[in-house]
Amino acid sequence: MGISCFNPFRFKKKEKPISYPSSSSKSPWKTEMENMERKRFDSLESWSMILDSENVETWEVAKEDQEEWTADLSQLFIGNKFASGAHSRIYRGIYKQRAVAVKMVRIPTHKEETRIMLEQQFKSEVSLLSRLYHPNIVQFIAACKKPPVYCIIMEYMSQGTLRMYLNKKEPYSLSTETVLRLALDISRGMEYLHSQGVVHRDLKSNNLLLNDEMRVKVADFGTSCLETQTQESKGNMGTYRWMAPEMVKEKAYTRKVDVYSFGIVLWELITALLPFQGMTPVQAAFAVAEKNERPPLPASCQPALAHLIKRCWAAEPSKRPDFTEIVQALEKYDECVREGLPLTLHSGLITKNMILDRLKCCVAMSSNSIPVHA
Repeated sequence: MGISCFNPFRFKKKEKPISYPSSSSKSPWKTEMENMERKRFDSLESWSMILDSENVETWEVAKEDQEEWTADLSQLFIGNKFASGAHSRIYRGIYKQRAVAVKMVRIPTHKEETRIMLEQQFKSEVSLLSRLYHPNIVQFIAACKKPPVYCIIMEYMSQGTLRMYLNKKEPYSLSTETVLRLALDISRGMEYLHSQGVVHRDLKSNNLLLNDEMRVKVADFGTSCLETQTQESKGNMGTYRWMAPEMVKEKAYTRKVDVYSFGIVLWELITALLPFQGMTPVQAAFAVAEKNERPPLPASCQPALAHLIKRCWAAEPSKRPDFTEIVQALEKYDECVREGLPLTLHSGLITKNMILDRLKCCVAMSSNSIPVHA
C-alpha cells in the first residue's frame, strides 16, 4: 500500500452517543484507565503500523473471504487523516486513480462487546451502502475486512460535513434559497433511503457531506438498519441532540425517527446553530423526551418552513410527514422563491385536524344561516 500526501480538510470529532440517562459515576481509576486507552488508541504508532507499506501482505484477503465489494488493495494509496471517530479514522486516498475517503475501523481484541458492535456496524454499513445508488447518498466503492482493521472506501466529499459548513456561517445568515437547496438534497436522499426500506437512525449535520458543487449527500450508515429490523433492535441509536423522543425512551419506533431528525437538521440550516446549545447531550435528551422541548424557532423564520419543522419534530410519530410529502413541499417552496413569490403552506402538509377544524367552521356558519322550521 503506497503512502502519499494530500492537503485534506479537517473534520470535527464526531459526537459520541451516550447511554441515557446514567446516574452512576465512574471511579477515578476507571476514568484514568480509559484515558490511557484513548491515548494509546490515538497514538501515531498504533495507526501508522496499519498503514505501513511493508505490511501489505497481511492485508491480503483469502479467496474464500472475498466478496464482490472486496477492495483491490494494490490499487489503494493512503494520504493524510482528516477525520476521527470513537473507533475509526478517515483518510484521504486514491483508489484506482480516483480520489476517495478511506474509513479505517480498528476492532479491539480485548473488549468483546465493543468488538461485536463494531463488526456488526461494519457489516450493516457495507451491506446497505453497496446496494444504494442515488445522487444524494454517498457512493460506496469498495471495502476490506482483515482483523484487527476493517476498511470502507467511499467517494471523497471535498467540502466536509454540513456541520463544518454551518460553523463558518453567522447565525441566521443562510438565504431561504440556500436553505431550500440543501434541505432538498437531504430530503431526496432520505426519500430514496426509505423507499429502499432503510432507516438511517443517526441523521444529523455531522453525517451529511458536501462536495465541490456544494451538493449534500447522506453518509454514515453504521447504525442504519432495515425497517423490518426495528422491532428487533434494543436500546437507542443515534445522537441525542437529533434523537426522536420515542428512541430516547427506547420505545417501539419506525422510519419516522429520521423525519424527526430531519426537522432538527432543517432548524440547523435556518439558524446555523447547534441544537440545544448550552445543554449536554443527556440534558437535551431529557428535555425532548420528558419536557417535550424543541430548539427555539427564530421570529425571522418563514411561516411555511416553521410549520414544516414543527410537523417533522412532532412528539407523535404518526403526525410527522413522510419524506415524499417533505420533498413535495420543499419543491413547491423552492419554486415560489425562484418566481419571487411568498412561501405558502403546501397543501400536502395540511393535517387532517386542520381540515376538520375548517369543516366545523363551515358547518357552524351554515347552520346559523339556515332557517329552522317547526
